[in-house]
Amino acid sequence: MGADTFPPDVNGAAKFTVRLVVGLISRGHRVVIVAPSPDTEYGLRREVHEGVELEVYRLRSWKWFNHPWLRFALPWEVQRDTAEVLDVVKPDVVHVQSHINVGWGLVRQAHHRSIRIVATNHFMPENAAQFVPLPQFVLDWLARMLWSAAARTYRMTNAITTPTHKAADYLEKAVGIQGVYAISCGLNVSNYRPVLGKRENPYALFLGRVEQEKHIEELLYASTRFTPTELRIVIAGAGDDRGRLGKICRDLHIDDRVDFRGLVSDADLVTLLSEAAVFVMPSTAELQSIATMEAMASALPIVAANAMALPHLVHDGANGFLYEPRDIDGLAGAIRTVLNSSDARYREFQHESLRIVADHDISTTLDRFEQIYRAET
Repeated sequence: MGADTFPPDVNGAAKFTVRLVVGLISRGHRVVIVAPSPDTEYGLRREVHEGVELEVYRLRSWKWFNHPWLRFALPWEVQRDTAEVLDVVKPDVVHVQSHINVGWGLVRQAHHRSIRIVATNHFMPENAAQFVPLPQFVLDWLARMLWSAAARTYRMTNAITTPTHKAADYLEKAVGIQGVYAISCGLNVSNYRPVLGKRENPYALFLGRVEQEKHIEELLYASTRFTPTELRIVIAGAGDDRGRLGKICRDLHIDDRVDFRGLVSDADLVTLLSEAAVFVMPSTAELQSIATMEAMASALPIVAANAMALPHLVHDGANGFLYEPRDIDGLAGAIRTVLNSSDARYREFQHESLRIVADHDISTTLDRFEQIYRAET
């Protein structure tokens, strides 16, 4: 399993990779991970993630100059190092979670050895643009070059997957390759604690990386349409945008109703999700959104931007509402509709969230990947 981002990194791709690896091990498979080192030490490590000891080959890495935690391995070193790993491990399948440095090198070495290769795409240029301080026209050119490089890597694979049908369509157009499989990232639905019925002290919850690409400021602006007793805001997650969002709160005089929790433990996360009144996802660059699925597994009504893959999870008027990006009044109105609904209507939202997310249980995801690994689909 090759990954350019892996815990302790905190993001959807890293979380999915761990969940997939742990699930495969629980089914009796041996899984070896190759990923950049989070520090200056590299080589084979025994790491515990989600209570399971994993074999992780950590590659020598370098810190990206203006990112708080991102580290990357150099492509030419990846080729050399992964060649050694492949010769020792002799895997039946190589599955990369990125076409970038680790994926780029690992795919080429696996292709040279005629090993079956599966690739999952989590990449969107918008997710990286804020960390590359260049003019927009240069970013557009760079995105085209990155997709061109991705196409060259993906053409060496036997199967390509991505989390949703919308993301599959997007990827097929971007790289000019057909037949991309849509396989949900999945989650352990039973790990969450749904609490049915309306809340006495409602708060809207955002969960995820606190970065500009998530457009969290839209939730802050929408909160000004409510009194402090009508709605509080809880933001769980960490990232570079914390300072800017804090200034917005001060400028809007809403400091007393916005709670920045930072990174939270798994136990605290379950509690936050269980007690929230509504989950809000303003991001316009979600290939699936594991955070939104976690909220749905907690039986939350969802209000989300009508963009990318979010409409696959949020059925407008059924388990919540979609709003047009940057439409602050639309966002506030959707939140108000959820909060002002009757208890019976609120429970309808909740039951529909649970019904939709049931199709994304990790067991189904594991079944699909096992089929692809065995070339049965």
